Amino acid sequence: MLLGLIRDPSQILSDPLGFMLALLEIVISLAVAITVHEFSHGYIAYKLGDSTAQRSGRLSFNPLAHLDPVGTLMLFLVGFGWGKPVPVNPYYLKYGPRTGMALVGLAGPASNLVFGAAVGAIIMLVPPFPEETILAYIVFYNVLLAVFNFIPIPPLDGSNILMGILPRGLAISYSRIQRWGPAILIMVVLLDQFAHTGILTYVMRYPINFFTRLFMGEALF
Repeated sequence: MLLGLIRDPSQILSDPLGFMLALLEIVISLAVAITVHEFSHGYIAYKLGDSTAQRSGRLSFNPLAHLDPVGTLMLFLVGFGWGKPVPVNPYYLKYGPRTGMALVGLAGPASNLVFGAAVGAIIMLVPPFPEETILAYIVFYNVLLAVFNFIPIPPLDGSNILMGILPRGLAISYSRIQRWGPAILIMVVLLDQFAHTGILTYVMRYPINFFTRLFMGEALF
């Protein structure tokens, strides 16, 4: 959706008002999805015994508390991005650092799926609903953010989830790639979008379409 608007400048010339309205809907939808995601990380960390996020002002539904400049820019440039990481002290978490961080990591994408399902239910229960509405965008970007963050490449949430379920020896070996994770992730995203490898798109398309079809009866990716 977002990339289609950005990469087709003819839309700006043919319907500038429609383009700006669509872009505004997308920006709002992204802000909602990121806010839900990052708030949930902080809230679960707080419930598990770590108040770092609360003291940092991250238990807030204000999008400005959660938007990361680079992550937001990447969303506009390549269609994938992230919010400002929620500060968590894993040693304060109930159940220990590995399990605690796995639960905190799971909270973000899981909350996006739950929220997307709730908004999708509104669309399904109030037919006929126009396909291209802000509610459809909200469902799509919540699902997109969830699926993207389940990928087990640091610093995405999937890496913390995987660390929590791997046997200790394998978890230690896997942790050694942590420092290379951001570079690997950016390379995968850029290769997918600009070298047209399609790897990331291929991996994400099925689960995104599965959830958007499940939540609102329409595959959107």
